Amino acid sequence: MALPMLSTDTSIPMLLPSSSIPRPPLHPHLEWTPKRYLSDPQPPPMDDARVLEQEMAAARQLQDGKAVKKTRPRRTVDFNAGMGRWNLLRKHRPNATYVPSMRPAPPFIIDLLPPIAYPGNSSTSLCTKFIHTSTNKIRCPVNVVTWTPEGRRVLTGSTSGEFTLWNGLTFNFETILQAHDSAVRAFQFTHSGSFLASADQNGIIKYFQPNMNNLTAWAGHREAIRGLSFSPDDRRFATASDDSTIRIWSFEESREESVLTGHGWDVKCVEWHPSKGLLVSGSKDNQIKFWDPRTGAVLSTLHQHKNTIQGLSWSPNGNLVASASRDQTVRVFDIRAMKEFRVLRGHKKEVCSVTWHPVHPILVSGGSEGAVLHWDLGGPEPTTLQPVTQPRATLSQAHDSNIWSMAFHPMGHLFVTASNDHTTPIIKRGFAVGRRVRSSNGLRRAGPGGVLRAGEDRGGSPPS
Repeated sequence: MALPMLSTDTSIPMLLPSSSIPRPPLHPHLEWTPKRYLSDPQPPPMDDARVLEQEMAAARQLQDGKAVKKTRPRRTVDFNAGMGRWNLLRKHRPNATYVPSMRPAPPFIIDLLPPIAYPGNSSTSLCTKFIHTSTNKIRCPVNVVTWTPEGRRVLTGSTSGEFTLWNGLTFNFETILQAHDSAVRAFQFTHSGSFLASADQNGIIKYFQPNMNNLTAWAGHREAIRGLSFSPDDRRFATASDDSTIRIWSFEESREESVLTGHGWDVKCVEWHPSKGLLVSGSKDNQIKFWDPRTGAVLSTLHQHKNTIQGLSWSPNGNLVASASRDQTVRVFDIRAMKEFRVLRGHKKEVCSVTWHPVHPILVSGGSEGAVLHWDLGGPEPTTLQPVTQPRATLSQAHDSNIWSMAFHPMGHLFVTASNDHTTPIIKRGFAVGRRVRSSNGLRRAGPGGVLRAGEDRGGSPPS
């Protein structure tokens, strides 16, 4: 049935039903009219004392013959607005799967919801945009990095034995602590977030509270401890050491429960399954072993790698385990069938670390050439026409040296790395493929395949 041609203006026809055309009010004196907030919002007034202080500082710099530096507000990545909109949308959306469609233009990035809002779209979790690079005043290699359980701070451990806490929103320095007498090699928060266990180059294990108060310390291994991982119930944790053993400890009693022997060389990493009684370890003998922590028996051994295994990581659902090796490959194994799921080749040198995104099937690997590669494992499997899985996004010069550790924010919108080049860059989600980005060096375009190079679109000191 055709709608009538109704219009308030004879020159422009309106194809609308009559009920939708606005009519003048019948009782104008009863209509509501706004009385407050009639003008546009104005920026907050500047503090007179602060303006005077800035002018005096600029005058002093001019007297000393120095160039006056412009003060820029520190970049902030605040996830509260996105989470608020997501919670509101969940309450008011028409059905359980409705999510507003994204518009592929930079102005609409403010409408980007948290990664959990897009369960079927992994591209919303590719962290390719540099925000800030954090560096200690006393520069030394950073060995491990993690987010605090509530996601408000970044914790790093360095070869000087220091813990450094960085703010998780503005990424400025908060505090530093001399936690160990030798290089920090591994640490992990309990799943409850109530305690932190750390281990160092001398084989010492320490417990800390979230306020960094040291509770206890003891010698766990004769040589350096390379890996530490908690059981799902936090009652036990496992450590891997250069003395070729894996030891299981009672957390409350700080007591050794069992010693797992079977590797022929240094054990470089150990990871406890996120929900089961299963351990996986990687060693310098090129082998990946699965262990039963109750009996200490080896359940299975994988020999696919041709060189040292340097990193292991379980997928969030516990079905897949990824390994990083010095043979320049990342391999993903499906433990349900105990077979190789994918072989990921893209690094030019040895692969040092690997981690999974908390929401999407995205695997991130870091190499000794300083590159960070994002692999989307939710896509189609390799075929004869395309036998090699290509990285979904690449940061080819994220660092100048080995990337020893990487960690996603618990929400998945931020990504942080620790490297041998003394820096800890924070990287966030952004439009990376073929977009023009504004940097301190001018206007540039992201390279083909979503490649962004360090120094483009950066905040704070330039990433190395």
